Amino acid sequence: MNFDEERALASVAHEAIAEMRQKRRWKIAFRIFWALYALLFLLIFIGVKNGGDSEDATASRHGKHIAVIPVQGMIASDSDANADDIIAGLEKAFKNPQTQAVFLDINSGGGSPVQSGAVYRAIKRLKGERSDLPVIAIIADVGASGAYYIASAADEIHADPASIVGSIGVISFNLGYRDLLDKIGLDPRVFTAGEHKNFLAGDKPLNPEEVAHMQALLDNMHAQFIKAVRDGRGERLKETPDMFSGLFWTGEQALPLGLIDALGDKNTLRNAKYKDLKLIEYKPARSPLEKFMRDMGAEASLGVRDALDFSEQTRTVLLK
Repeated sequence: MNFDEERALASVAHEAIAEMRQKRRWKIAFRIFWALYALLFLLIFIGVKNGGDSEDATASRHGKHIAVIPVQGMIASDSDANADDIIAGLEKAFKNPQTQAVFLDINSGGGSPVQSGAVYRAIKRLKGERSDLPVIAIIADVGASGAYYIASAADEIHADPASIVGSIGVISFNLGYRDLLDKIGLDPRVFTAGEHKNFLAGDKPLNPEEVAHMQALLDNMHAQFIKAVRDGRGERLKETPDMFSGLFWTGEQALPLGLIDALGDKNTLRNAKYKDLKLIEYKPARSPLEKFMRDMGAEASLGVRDALDFSEQTRTVLLK
C-alpha cells in the first residue's frame, strides 16, 4: 500500500469516525428530548390531578372550619405573599358557607404599599358582603409596615408578646456613588427624554426639586397608610406622637397602645373560641409545572425590570 492509499484510507476512517460521533450525539440529544417531553407530560398530568382537588373541596370535606390565609414573607407581586393570591384565598373563604372564621396568618416585615392596600380594601369589601364572618389577624414573629397595613383591616389583631408590631411608615432608598465613579475613572453616559427621567440617579448630585417631589410622594403614601390604620382600628387606637413615626413595638407593648387586641397565637385562639374547628389553609394549589412556570415568569420579570432600570431609580417599599 503506497502513501496515497494510506492517506485516502485514513481520510475515510476519519470521516467514518466523525459520522459515528455525530450519530451518537444526535441519539443522545434525541433521548434527552424525549426524556424532557415525558417529564413535561408527567408534570402536566400531576398538575391536572392536583388541580381537581382544590382547597374548596378539601374544606368542604372537613365541614365547618377556620380558613387560614397565609401572609408570609415579603409582600410583593412576584412573591408568595402577593395580593392576587391572598385575595383569591379570602374570596374563596368568604364564599364557603362552612367557613366560621378567617385567620390572617401573618409573618411579614411588609413590602409593596400597592399590594398591601389591595388586600386591605379586599378585606373591607368582603366584610361588607358577609359581616357575620370574623376576620382575625394573628401575628407571629413580625407583623410590620405593609403586613400591619393588612392586619388593620381585620376585626381583631392578636400577637405574641414578643412579636414585632407597627412600623407605620414609608421608606425609599438608593445609593449615591458619584465619588466612587470618579475614583475608578468611570463616566456614566445616560440619555433621556424628559427633564426628570433620570430621577435621583446615584451618579449625580441630589436635585433639591427632585428630593422635594420624592418627599411629597412618600408623605402621600404615609397619609394613606395612617388613614387605613385609623379607619381599621377606630377608637381602640391610643395615638401617641411616635405611633406613625415608623417605630415598632413588641406585642406586649403594642397592646396598651391599641395596635393589637390580645396576646396569643392561632392555636391558643382556636382552643379558646373555636375549639372543635379545624384550621384549613387557603392558598393556591399549584402543580409542579405551575410553580416552575411562575418562578420562570418571576425571573423574567426581574430581568426586564433590571434591564429598564437604567438610572438606578429609587424603589419604594413599606419596610425592607
